[in-house]
Amino acid sequence: MATPEGGSDVDPTELFAGKNVLLFSLPGAFTPTCSKKHLPGFVARVDEFRAQGVDLVACLSVNDAWVMQAWADAHQVDGRIVMLADGSALFTRALGIDSDKTKDHMGVRARRGAFHIKDNVVDTVELEEPGQFGVSSADACMTRLKRAE
Repeated sequence: MATPEGGSDVDPTELFAGKNVLLFSLPGAFTPTCSKKHLPGFVARVDEFRAQGVDLVACLSVNDAWVMQAWADAHQVDGRIVMLADGSALFTRALGIDSDKTKDHMGVRARRGAFHIKDNVVDTVELEEPGQFGVSSADACMTRLKRAE
């Protein structure tokens, strides 16, 4: 996460402890699908997710903290979604969702996906096939939450 002094470390186990979390991962800030569909869908529905019992909505991307903050500002996230900058892809690799986009001049990125996590236990994982956007959308996540009631 970005601070005036630079990026700060966030321990996901501490951040997610005791919470009902919806984490969505995406290839990169300011990229076309991520900027036009993925993040905006969650920004638009964050209050609905909270009404469904989600304590924390988080966005994970392999970008630095300043890029994630600028992207959050551009989309008026206003702190309603936790923007997790994974600049070195350490968390992304630990989750096993890293994707080599070197041929596209993007380096290592996160696969597009959605995770429902309850008190640090992953309940569901939905990963997109390369080039797809569907199962990790805000709409699809809301449908799964309502079905699980």
